[in-house]
Amino acid sequence: MLKGIPKILSPELLMVLSEMGHSDRIVISDGNFPAESMGKDAIVIRCDGHGVPELLDAILQVFPLDTYVEHPVNLMEVMPGDNVETPIWDTYKEIIRKYDDRGDAVVGNIERFAFYEEAKKVYAIIATGESALYANIMLQKGVVTD
Repeated sequence: MLKGIPKILSPELLMVLSEMGHSDRIVISDGNFPAESMGKDAIVIRCDGHGVPELLDAILQVFPLDTYVEHPVNLMEVMPGDNVETPIWDTYKEIIRKYDDRGDAVVGNIERFAFYEEAKKVYAIIATGESALYANIMLQKGVVTD
């Protein structure tokens, strides 16, 4: 146990977050995301009993977002024709505003299949048990300045 570290961040996840360098990316995936097949060249960490919002909040306490790109946070766009509401995105933006002064401006969207292609290049994928649809989020690491 460590002081000041959210308990949801396992030793394995903390190690991965620490190993990541500037501009490395990580996906926090929902329960429907094909984490194992997308993560063949990445580290896959299972967090099945947890949702994306609680992990996002904990990660952003220790993980700086990249300041050299317009959108260091990207969401998977809803496919045309899918009649899906995404209230979880508002939750994500609320969490992001707590940790990054740029607020909602850091959040972009990537078309579903382009998101999959980008996910194949990330450093790690955190596979959650999140049941919300289109709840996948990709973070790009910035520089620690303090």
